[in-house]
Amino acid sequence: MQLTGAEIIIECLKEQGVDTVFGYPGGAILNVYDELYKHSDEIRHILTSHEQGASHAADGYARSTGKVGVCFATSGPGATNLVTGIATAYMDSVPVVAITCNVGVSLLGKDSFQEIDITGITTPITKHNFIVKDVTKLAETIRRAFAIAKKGRPGPVLVDVPKDVTANKTDYEKAGLKHMPCVRPAEGWDSGKETEQEIETALTLMRASKKPFIFVGGGAVISGASSELKTFAERMQAPVCDSLMGKGAFDGTDRRYTGMLGMHGTKVSNFGVSQCDLLIVVGARFSDRVIGNASRFANGAKILQIDIDPAEVNKNIPVTASVIGDAKEMLAMINEKLERQEHDEWLAYIEELKESYPLKYPDEGLSGPYMVEQIYKQTQGDAIIVTEVGQHQMWAAQYYKYQKPRTLLTSGGLGTMGYGLGAAIGAQVANPGKQVINFAGDGCFRMNMNEIATAARNKLPLVEIIVNNHVLGMVRQWQDLFYNKHYSATVLDDGVDYVKLAQAMGATGLRATTREEFDKALQEALAAEGPVVIDAVIDRDDKVWPMVAPGAPISEAFTDEDL
Repeated sequence: MQLTGAEIIIECLKEQGVDTVFGYPGGAILNVYDELYKHSDEIRHILTSHEQGASHAADGYARSTGKVGVCFATSGPGATNLVTGIATAYMDSVPVVAITCNVGVSLLGKDSFQEIDITGITTPITKHNFIVKDVTKLAETIRRAFAIAKKGRPGPVLVDVPKDVTANKTDYEKAGLKHMPCVRPAEGWDSGKETEQEIETALTLMRASKKPFIFVGGGAVISGASSELKTFAERMQAPVCDSLMGKGAFDGTDRRYTGMLGMHGTKVSNFGVSQCDLLIVVGARFSDRVIGNASRFANGAKILQIDIDPAEVNKNIPVTASVIGDAKEMLAMINEKLERQEHDEWLAYIEELKESYPLKYPDEGLSGPYMVEQIYKQTQGDAIIVTEVGQHQMWAAQYYKYQKPRTLLTSGGLGTMGYGLGAAIGAQVANPGKQVINFAGDGCFRMNMNEIATAARNKLPLVEIIVNNHVLGMVRQWQDLFYNKHYSATVLDDGVDYVKLAQAMGATGLRATTREEFDKALQEALAAEGPVVIDAVIDRDDKVWPMVAPGAPISEAFTDEDL
């Protein structure tokens, strides 16, 4: 059967089970969009307001489902506008396939109109990328792109297709969808005898430990290891903390849970990890925001790292031992051999820390923590929470109790302001029966607020909460604590009216300045059928506590009371 390149792209997407594409058309990709028009009953296209919004939406779709997210962009600026979203997905191991189209093959390398070397630009921020100059290789390349995005440690893949290749014809033979798990053991790694030896070493460390602590990262979410992790924590009788990316892998309401670890982690987690004798790390990469001063991180502990990517072992923190493989599979193997441990005295000490160092915030006035707790209460903990980046992000991590994986979508590695609204759109499209809430700072909202029009056009019932302190909150917090209160370029006091702006783009706009107004606005927003923006005004000097100063060990976490 002879098909054009554009037809092959659409047929390959159908092969892979793709039901939604986020994108923005342009001249170079018109052949693909013309073919997409003919298959609109099979593949839904969400036209975003900006290509960056499309890349974040594909990311949110992927994170909330575990499936591959797909975005389209045309050549030149269309393709480069995807770069931030691709980098965001790369840093957080999110499976995304970005399909861009370029100028014709004969025009490549000649500074043609809207020509850009997008494969060269994205090489450092993709698992792999391709430029397809021969239509006979197009189907194979698209299939490889999806396989690479899903296999091992997931990540984004870009496929660039010159316009004439989308018009050229070749023989096409349909291939069946190969069902692959999102994660598999790393390529080239002997998962037989070597893994058994690693597990035996791990078991020896676990049985010898008197004060174990489990630290959970995003890899546990990606692998779907929640059930195995719960069993493991019960067998180990150990407290559990997590990273920002690991939220929901372990039930945040479990009595063993101690909260987030790191710069804005709880004192319980930071102090506990600093005093443990064995730190068991599941799917985490020891980010600098987690470990603080690397030379003083968990100095009294042996460290056991379970990770699918051998490149992460001994990269940031030297470890005592490691188990290389999919977290779900490795924990299942460990659970089969690990008998229940007894650490009553250690767990009792952790409970004392919880009583001594609870998370707390002012009893009066509207604040970020109060809003997060009200969101948790009114959604009964059953929402998909999306965030931008900054103070509001940390409050969402600290005060919402995530009980399931894939319920917190946030840019952890790259820290992308402007990520949340696009990601919320992707998550809401992928999960029409779930309540999706994006928790945003006013600085972040300004970056991609045009996507409110996308949510309104598609009648998506997502809720956008702007934590409006009229400043760049997290930057101001650092300026306040470490830069002698030099508030350079962080004040956003101007005439922007977010309620009117929301209404102008077709959404409902509400404002809250008190707790009572916020409670009422949130109740109204959750009942609405379309997008709602809540402009929630808080004090500009509210801060995220606890905090670890840059360069300090996590054992020196402090709060305003300590100051």
